[in-house]
Amino acid sequence: MPEPTKKDEMPNGQPEESVAPDSNGAPTVPEISLEVSPPPESVAEGKEPVETDGKKPEPTGPEPLQAVVGQEQNLVKNISSQPEPSVVGLNEQVAPSNPAVKEEGSGSPPPPENGNTVKKLSIDLPNDSTPVATTGRKDSVWSLGEGQVPEDVDKPIDNPPLSTLLIESPQSGTVTVGGDITFVAKVEAKDLLRKPTVKWFKGKWMDLASKTGKHLQLKETFDRQTKIHTFEMHIIKAKDNYAGNYRCEVTYKDKFDSCSFDLEVKEVETGSHAIDIRSAFKRSSEGQEDAGELDFSGLLKHRNQREHKQQDDTPEVDVWDILKNARPDQYEKIAFTYGITDLRGLLKRMKKIPKEEKKSAAFAKRLDPAYQVDKGGKIRLIVDLADPTVDLKWYKNGQEIRPSPKYIFEHKGTQRIMVINNCTSNDDAAYSVVAGEEKCTTELFVKELPIKIVKGIEPVKTTVNERIELECEVSEEGAQVKWMKNGVEVPTGVRSRYRVKCEGTKHYLVIDDATKEDTGTYSVMASGGTSEAHVQVDLKPLKVFQDLQDMTVMLGQPLKLHCEIFPGNVPGRWYRNGQLIQPSDRLNIIHRAKVHRLEIETNSLHDAGDYIFVPEGYSQSLTAKIHIIDPPRVHLESLNFPDNTVTVVAGNKLRLEIPISGEPAPRVVWMKGERVILDSGHRVHAETYGDQTSLTIEVTEREDTGNYKIVLQNEAGEATASVKIKVVDIPDPPEAPLVPVVGGDWCSMTWEPPKYDGGSPILGYFIERKKKQSSRWMRLNFDLIKETSFEPKKMIEGVPYEVRIFAVNAIGVSKPSEPSKAFTPLAVTSEPTMLVVDDVTDTTVTVKWRPPETIGAAGLDGYLVEYCIEGSNDWVVSNKEVTEKTKYTITGLTPGCKILVRVKAINKAGASAPRTLQHSVLVKEVVEPPKIRVPRHLKQTYTRKVGETVNLVVPFQGKPRPKVTWVKDGNPVEPSHVSIRNTDCDSIIFIRKAERSHSGKYEMTVQVENHVDTAIIDIQIVDLPGPPQSVIIEDVWGGNVNLVWTPPKDNGNAPITGYTIQKADKKTMEWFTCIDHYHRTCITITELVVGNEYFFRVFSENMCGLSELATQTKKSALIVKEGLQMKIPEYSDHDFKEAPKFTQPLINTFAVAGYNTTLNCSVRANPRPKVIWMKNKMTIIGDPRYRMFSNQGVCTLEIRKPSPYDGGMYTCKAINDLGEAQVECKLEVKGGFTFYELMQRGVPLHLIDKYMNETKIVEQDKLNGTHCNKKL
Repeated sequence: MPEPTKKDEMPNGQPEESVAPDSNGAPTVPEISLEVSPPPESVAEGKEPVETDGKKPEPTGPEPLQAVVGQEQNLVKNISSQPEPSVVGLNEQVAPSNPAVKEEGSGSPPPPENGNTVKKLSIDLPNDSTPVATTGRKDSVWSLGEGQVPEDVDKPIDNPPLSTLLIESPQSGTVTVGGDITFVAKVEAKDLLRKPTVKWFKGKWMDLASKTGKHLQLKETFDRQTKIHTFEMHIIKAKDNYAGNYRCEVTYKDKFDSCSFDLEVKEVETGSHAIDIRSAFKRSSEGQEDAGELDFSGLLKHRNQREHKQQDDTPEVDVWDILKNARPDQYEKIAFTYGITDLRGLLKRMKKIPKEEKKSAAFAKRLDPAYQVDKGGKIRLIVDLADPTVDLKWYKNGQEIRPSPKYIFEHKGTQRIMVINNCTSNDDAAYSVVAGEEKCTTELFVKELPIKIVKGIEPVKTTVNERIELECEVSEEGAQVKWMKNGVEVPTGVRSRYRVKCEGTKHYLVIDDATKEDTGTYSVMASGGTSEAHVQVDLKPLKVFQDLQDMTVMLGQPLKLHCEIFPGNVPGRWYRNGQLIQPSDRLNIIHRAKVHRLEIETNSLHDAGDYIFVPEGYSQSLTAKIHIIDPPRVHLESLNFPDNTVTVVAGNKLRLEIPISGEPAPRVVWMKGERVILDSGHRVHAETYGDQTSLTIEVTEREDTGNYKIVLQNEAGEATASVKIKVVDIPDPPEAPLVPVVGGDWCSMTWEPPKYDGGSPILGYFIERKKKQSSRWMRLNFDLIKETSFEPKKMIEGVPYEVRIFAVNAIGVSKPSEPSKAFTPLAVTSEPTMLVVDDVTDTTVTVKWRPPETIGAAGLDGYLVEYCIEGSNDWVVSNKEVTEKTKYTITGLTPGCKILVRVKAINKAGASAPRTLQHSVLVKEVVEPPKIRVPRHLKQTYTRKVGETVNLVVPFQGKPRPKVTWVKDGNPVEPSHVSIRNTDCDSIIFIRKAERSHSGKYEMTVQVENHVDTAIIDIQIVDLPGPPQSVIIEDVWGGNVNLVWTPPKDNGNAPITGYTIQKADKKTMEWFTCIDHYHRTCITITELVVGNEYFFRVFSENMCGLSELATQTKKSALIVKEGLQMKIPEYSDHDFKEAPKFTQPLINTFAVAGYNTTLNCSVRANPRPKVIWMKNKMTIIGDPRYRMFSNQGVCTLEIRKPSPYDGGMYTCKAINDLGEAQVECKLEVKGGFTFYELMQRGVPLHLIDKYMNETKIVEQDKLNGTHCNKKL
């Protein structure tokens, strides 16, 4: 990081030498107290100074501000040939956070107790010194800190006031040469609307933002959770000259905060003191870029020395001791004597050696090196004399200061005080005080406040020869301002047309006789801002009774322009598009009194343009715009196509050019159906240029066939035309062929014609065949087949085949169809064997058989069973689908009839020869008595709880199918209460949700003709019991209570198994169980607390659990102690009700069209409020594009895929019984659809025009609002 620039450095980079009055060394710089008072205006009015320009106001009151400055010593190198005594510079000493100042040889005085805000001033003057009698300024660095008033040193001081912006300030630090260090400042952004501005300074004015690089880096971060801005300054590989005072300034609008800190850079400690100083301070490269850097290579021990140098017999000398005891003017001589060439490095090392400071004989406390005061303020310069009788004089820039109202001298004990009132820029100078033969100096910096423009200049619009006066008002009298015109300073000399005057804080710019050239933008500039306004000077206007009017005329119609001006005898000239118009056969120019007319009998396109009528002798002119329009037309007759139909082969490029006409040039839209063809299309696009429009299809496809509509629009009207495009192509491939019949070496195939014939009739088909495992197709015909069926032959049995079809038209051969399903030429099996009857009922006959002896290569898919009535030959298929089993039951037969049954074996080749029963079968079933088989768990009582599902299955047997009936308690079972489903072999009773009324004994009866069997099933549905009927406190004694209760009326359809007794203190009414599963109806509760009052309750319990309710004692039992009474206090409930209040309002939001956005706010209310969302004061109800959420007081409105129409003012209103509140915000939706996107989406043209016009209006409103804001 580069050092700050110093004014007192020579061009060669070496510091300017100075002479100190004492040749024995650097004199001690005394410490001086500084008191700064606010301007007299603030003190006189008794008000606190107003905080302006981002800086903290100075506190008011009788106690002044004070700054305590430390000391520093510097050694400065002599550059002249004759050594002279050097003056010791000032170095910065930072005061700690504890506001106590250490003085040499004394302890720290106690801080004051008056609580006034005090500040200290820290001065840093690195490598900077001037002679005592100098009158120039020094480049010093200062910063404000904390301090104390010297008069109140015996009083404790309060803690300093907290910063207004900084919550964590950078702290002073120490780093070694080459090391890294980081300073951190933190600002809380809780009440800030935007990021604050932070600047880092070194010294007084050096801004470090321009010095960033490899040695200095500035970093900014923001934590969204804690809302804290963190600003960091990283110093990398520090050097000696990086040490000094730094300052961090934070600015936000009218708030300002700063903090100073110090950086100390230490040298790396050397391991041994026995270093040859003469070798260490030799330059490594004289005159090079790194000159001045130390070279310690001479201290290294060389192992291989080719030449043995002659040993020096000179005795060892400690040069450090010689330099410590020598005067500064002898340093150069000593360095030359002992061969030290790096005098600069020597001085750097010497200045770090602490010097013994000599006390002044005249001053007990000197002036500080520098002070600062605001312009218009007051400052006190204080010195403390060791001898009060010595004469003391004050000087300003070497001139003695005499007492006056400006300069007031005060004596307080040994203190001598000079007060400077109403400080101005003339007081910014060097001050010194002489006591006897001793002298101490300081510098005063007067900080000027920027001049602000309180009232800006206003725009002026006038005519020539009028007086113009521009007025502005500034914040301070006597301020200098600069007047500018169009960015150039206005001349205000004696011969200038411009006059400038000032009256107090008001400044004027006067133009007595305005001309046309005075039109322009005038601005006034002050040190704290600028103001500008526009001045318009126009000529005096001509009186116009009737101006020219803009006209739109159809082509070929008459054109008449008319105007009336005063005076009437003024001639004029007519111009069209800047060209003078001369009368002709078709164009007449008429002037009658004050009327001027231009008439054209039949207009042409050349007559359109801008017309101007210029009266002679006046600068004013009348203008009109004439627009000639012609209806659009489409000239299809130039195509020379029959019926306007264009035929093209698919895959070729089509470019269709059609002449058009119209004025102005019409807007052309190509459409196919409802779809608009854009000029930006990739494959299909439309173009319009000049007097023709074209449709281009780069690669035609069959989908391009259809009617194309051309729409022409301009101001004169609209025209439409239609063109038909026919694209011919090869046909589509047919669908996959079907193979319905397969023989041993042949098959029969059929197919359907293709759905699209390519725009040309189908001429025939090609057929190909291949084995399924092969990829080689073989064509079966070389002549086209006209039909849609074919029989391939000469195929190998058992090998699967596939076939496919090609369609042919005049354009070419189609792609092949999908292959047919694989088929295999196969033969049928032999007939099934051993067909017999297995079972017979009244309506069914069951038969079984064995598989056929010969199955063959096609395998066996299943069997087909057929039957017929004896005496007929009508065989009926019993199973619609083949069965793989060798047993089948024929159902739906008529009882008592005789049937014949046969079975066929089925495979892929077809059905085999049938196997038929030798004899007919009589359809009649044999009777079997019924038998109920009750499951073991149903032989006992079946218990379920109320609400559970009951599903019981009771199997039985009997033939023919038995009749099953259910009876409950002698009555038939109601189907609405209990569901019963019966099958051939079992009966199911089902209760979806059991109730206590379902309890009882269910009797099941199974009957087959005269045979009957019965079974009884006992079902018990249980429920929770009811509470005991009454609970009574019979007796209370000591800590015991005796309770008695009666059993419940409702036991839940199950015996009572016990009781649960609970107690509750009357104060808390929290229930605690005393005992559970208790079987008796009386109990004694013991170990109750004396002084408490108890209630008791009892729950009943059965196999389902405790009763839902409990019976509570009506009276309470008070456990009292003799002689004690307790007074129960009364408490009132807190009212938590609150009217709605929004804790987080809505904020203005920008959304992108097509992307969901949300609006959020938070509200607090009790009872819970009703939240209503409104858009533009209209309630949002039932709109699916909006979703509303409310969770824990956070209200959210989600807008799905917003469009520009969704922009506007949104309001959230919360209402409850106590009141209502509402917040609102503005939503702007950016983006939208372009004209081409809307055309591509198929939006009608009138809707597109409406949307584009509304978008332009919204954009124009935004633009007008922006211009207004800029002017304001």
